[in-house]
Amino acid sequence: MEFLMQPWPWYLSGFLIACTMLVLLLMGKKFGMSSNLKTFCSVCGAGKVSSFFQFDWKADRWNLLVVVGAMLGGFVAANFLSNGDIPAISEATKDSLASLHISSDNEYLPKELFSISALSDIKTILILVVGGILIGFGARYAGGCTSGHAISGLSNLQLPSLIAVIGFFIGGLIMIHVLFPLIF
Repeated sequence: MEFLMQPWPWYLSGFLIACTMLVLLLMGKKFGMSSNLKTFCSVCGAGKVSSFFQFDWKADRWNLLVVVGAMLGGFVAANFLSNGDIPAISEATKDSLASLHISSDNEYLPKELFSISALSDIKTILILVVGGILIGFGARYAGGCTSGHAISGLSNLQLPSLIAVIGFFIGGLIMIHVLFPLIF
């Protein structure tokens, strides 16, 4: 039981992801979280408004179970498979956060970003709305999200996925090193 209560090493988690991808490839399926939004919108009748959502969503309903599984898995892991210990972040990260006036006393969930009181700030709401729109647009424009391209696309040796993943990394570096300090 102790093994389940701690973070798993990358090589075990990576191996399990690779096994999952092998099974999906053998079944002729593609993995990606952002495609579930399209499927969900189609289920809710968005095909009546836009032809983009007119497709056989029932063929992709298995992927909706991935979203449910991710939510249930996160809940079970946080509430039943955790002994409450959060892996420590480095002192350099704590110092970097402090220079941006972000506390590190709650480790991965700083109260300046992840609290109900943070939602009372119009700046925070704008960041959430604009960021959500940009992420949604980016995922759609790139033909998939980071998990779809990095896990599924690279497993299939697709050049567009490699280009997208490189773009995701470049965008992430620009965000963290240029935009994040300007915003906060």
